[in-house]
Amino acid sequence: MFDPRDPAFLADPYPAFAALRAEGEVHQHDGLGIAITVSHAASAAVLRHRGLGRIWTDAQPLERFASFNLLHRNSLLENEPPAHTRLRRVIASEFGRGHVQRLRPMVAELAESMVDTLAAKIAADGSADLLEHLAQPLPVAVIAELLGVPVSDGSQLVTWSNAIVKMYEYGLSEDGRDAAEQAAADFVAYLRDVVADSPRGIVRDLTASELTPDEVVATAVLLLMAGHEATVNVIGNGVTALLTHRTEWERLRSDPSLLDSAVEELIRFDSPLQLFERTATEDVEIAGHQVAKGSKIGALLGAAARDPKVFDAPDTLDVGRTPNAHLGFGMGIHYCVGAPLARVEIAAALTALTKRLPDLRLAAEPERRPEFVIRGLRTLPVTA
Repeated sequence: MFDPRDPAFLADPYPAFAALRAEGEVHQHDGLGIAITVSHAASAAVLRHRGLGRIWTDAQPLERFASFNLLHRNSLLENEPPAHTRLRRVIASEFGRGHVQRLRPMVAELAESMVDTLAAKIAADGSADLLEHLAQPLPVAVIAELLGVPVSDGSQLVTWSNAIVKMYEYGLSEDGRDAAEQAAADFVAYLRDVVADSPRGIVRDLTASELTPDEVVATAVLLLMAGHEATVNVIGNGVTALLTHRTEWERLRSDPSLLDSAVEELIRFDSPLQLFERTATEDVEIAGHQVAKGSKIGALLGAAARDPKVFDAPDTLDVGRTPNAHLGFGMGIHYCVGAPLARVEIAAALTALTKRLPDLRLAAEPERRPEFVIRGLRTLPVTA
């Protein structure tokens, strides 16, 4: 069984997933303390099954994690109907496909400006960090503008988000847990100030809705975090994949009609979210595995994305792959509400890069974040 802290596994977890899948669709992982699904069918079943839900359990002790628990107890992601239905209904129209498509010119302009900055940095210094100049600031700028918070606060929002999501990992140190709570407390205080001070954008709409003050803050924080974490890691992981599979970079650069399929393939090929947990609200069977009421099972999305029963040559990057039934945005009632926006952002980044920097290449080996659940990079040095 894989060790989620092993640097060799984190560098390339997919052979370990393939070995497990060859043995069966569901496995008990004693290190994680849950069962995990490694096939596409079993993972999809976990995401769809109404007997499996997102049932939040407060981090303990309560007095130590008051803000972290507040954000998650009132979160769309951590609730089932009817609370989930009520929370999702409030924000659904903000992220509908038609509304997001109207944002495309604004997102494209932001991406082009950031890639210009990246190109200037490369020209001046010989190389630059693509995460710093594009992958991180682009989704933060977009979601900050939509929510109605100052874009200039983006770097602080990223710092808080990065600290909070470390709590989703296994075996986090006590210092890391304290840092997550402090970041949550700071984020809560920040959003309460935004709500109190002439709110605009989605924050204004949330404030005027039926949501409680705690739900307004939790929803805004979730949108800021989710709107950043997934997209930055798809861009980072995806550009790395393209630059290390040079023929696919050249295909995309020379044929812009492949853009939409390329976005889906980058989400599939190196999933930014590797594991999504669900809790059984009744006794459930998944691919012959019994999940007792109250116990957890995790859909291993990275493994599902490389299942040869669903994807031809699953370990091959193919920017023209279609159809592409990846589970990167989830499935069922918890399907990512921000998926249309994430697709627009990723497409804008790829378009700007391939047009402005057609000879882009790695300047050094990217540095990977040492986490398993949220898969991404710390640095992505590039040159041209």
